[in-house]
Amino acid sequence: MGLDDGRDLKDADFYKQQAKQLFKNLSKGQHEASRMSIETGPYLFHYIIEGRVCYLTLCDRSYPKKLAFQYLEDLKNEFERVNGSQIETAARPYAFIKFDAFIQKTKKLYLDTRTQRNLAKLNDELYEVHQIMTRNVQEVLGVGEKLDQVSEMSSRLTSDTRIYAEKAKDLNRQALIRKYAPVAIVIGIVLMLFWVKNKIW
Repeated sequence: MGLDDGRDLKDADFYKQQAKQLFKNLSKGQHEASRMSIETGPYLFHYIIEGRVCYLTLCDRSYPKKLAFQYLEDLKNEFERVNGSQIETAARPYAFIKFDAFIQKTKKLYLDTRTQRNLAKLNDELYEVHQIMTRNVQEVLGVGEKLDQVSEMSSRLTSDTRIYAEKAKDLNRQALIRKYAPVAIVIGIVLMLFWVKNKIW
């Protein structure tokens, strides 16, 4: 999942659950930013969304943001090259499990920030990350919860409105019955008298 070695990551399950929650929120289109960093404890989630695919990694706060996003760019470019035509037709989880080999190989290249390769990337002025927003994980996940609550309230209001409309129809029907029932009864009695009269005469 991340550039950190999972064996050394404290509370790994906790952060995996957070990652799942983030994927869930992001899949709903609740965040317009295609690139963002999200603070969570001593770590940062970084993500790129492009072509309906989310590329996400978890790094220590001290890991250079520029390298983290270049790592994600490498994953994105290779994934699009190899699997781009299959994204729309993917119908099962882990449909692209074979891509994990490339992820692991690429992760090894980025783990040590002091290699000549990574130092060159850090000094690449053409790739800037200053404008990529950083937000707190609770703030991001909270937005999703609030939107879910709004959606739930909206559904409840729609249901209540439907019930109210049905009750209003019943009340109107009862009002019409109360209004015209006496008239109908009188007309019925008059017709009955005419019928009886005709029978007698």
